[in-house]
Amino acid sequence: MHILDELQWRGSINQMTDDEGLRDLLDHKSIGVYCGIDPTGDSMHIGHLIPFMILKRFQIAGCKPVIVLGGVTGSIGDPSGKKAERKLQSLDQIEHNKESLKKQLNKLFGKDNFTIVNNYDWLAPLSMIDFLRDYGKLFNVNTMINKEIVASRLEAGISFTEFTYQILQSIDFLHLYQNEDVQLQIGGADQWGNITAGLDLIRRVEGSEAKAYGLTVPLLLKSDGTKFGKSEGGNIWLNPDLTTPYEFYQFWINQEDNDVIKLLKYFTFLDQDEINELQNKVEKEPWKREAQKKLAEEVTRFVHGDEALKQAQKITEALFSGNVQDLTAEEIETGFKEFPSVDVSGNKQNIIDFLTNSGIEKSRRQAREDVSNGAISINGVKEKDIEYVINPYDMFDGKFVIVRRGRKKYFLARVNNK
Repeated sequence: MHILDELQWRGSINQMTDDEGLRDLLDHKSIGVYCGIDPTGDSMHIGHLIPFMILKRFQIAGCKPVIVLGGVTGSIGDPSGKKAERKLQSLDQIEHNKESLKKQLNKLFGKDNFTIVNNYDWLAPLSMIDFLRDYGKLFNVNTMINKEIVASRLEAGISFTEFTYQILQSIDFLHLYQNEDVQLQIGGADQWGNITAGLDLIRRVEGSEAKAYGLTVPLLLKSDGTKFGKSEGGNIWLNPDLTTPYEFYQFWINQEDNDVIKLLKYFTFLDQDEINELQNKVEKEPWKREAQKKLAEEVTRFVHGDEALKQAQKITEALFSGNVQDLTAEEIETGFKEFPSVDVSGNKQNIIDFLTNSGIEKSRRQAREDVSNGAISINGVKEKDIEYVINPYDMFDGKFVIVRRGRKKYFLARVNNK
């Protein structure tokens, strides 16, 4: 399947400047394809994955991905989607963010047929006179104001600094066209104005027949109309220190039936037959949640690798089955973040005392009843003896005791070693 036909099938194209021209170009050569990211933070989140998944598909199709880390544009601030000016970051912070993002990008794209560049290298040497004479004269203010990315900010006000952002990004596209054989820029739907400004600049400098194109990705919405990409706790980060692979896996496995096929098309490299088969399973056997499991497996492997995926699946299975004995203390820490947590002493205690003193049970009567009825498990083992004594140092490096009440109610008892 042609790469553009595949993107259409996956619902990944919002706008394209010249479908026929780009299609013909791709039929005859492998081109450079560019997407930018400003180092405004030290980790990407899953919203960044949306255009980068398209970039990855072009890489698989034989094209060369080029990612611009905006050392300069990140210092300026993109007005897109913002009601107020961005807070400017220090150069040291931007440098730190760049190095962190490089590691994540190299993990996603590998080192072969892939380039990361920094627009600081060609924008910083520009003098104000060169900027105004060589580029400023080529941009019409009326046209710039009418771009949606700027127009949306005019009522609230926009600084000259952010107003010039589209000129800087246009220079990026021209530089990459001239030096990296980049002929296609990809961006989110809100980047259409910046992308077309870059195309205009290329044609003014290189001639009207210059073969350069733009493609934007639609805003990804869930079936309820809300924007995709966040959980109740905020962004889902690609940095495992901010969102653990287990939490990342859980985000994907908990997607709704109405959304899962769309997400499989966007975020996995499964082919049309595989996704159609999963869609059939959603319709006929939704309770098995096979599509969600496949989605979580594919995206977690792509972002975090096989070992992290195995750990996330191990924790998930242990929590579902109640067999937590094989988990490590580190896995307990990761898997039980969202469960109620209590502090307990390191002293041995009778199970009834342990449950009531920690607040897991509201009364001794209720504790005795739950234990006698087999509703309580300690560290994965059902305990029905009301005389049983709990030693907090028995498992998990003496850091935790895991209490399960009923089938789904877990408590993490943190052992106070003082």
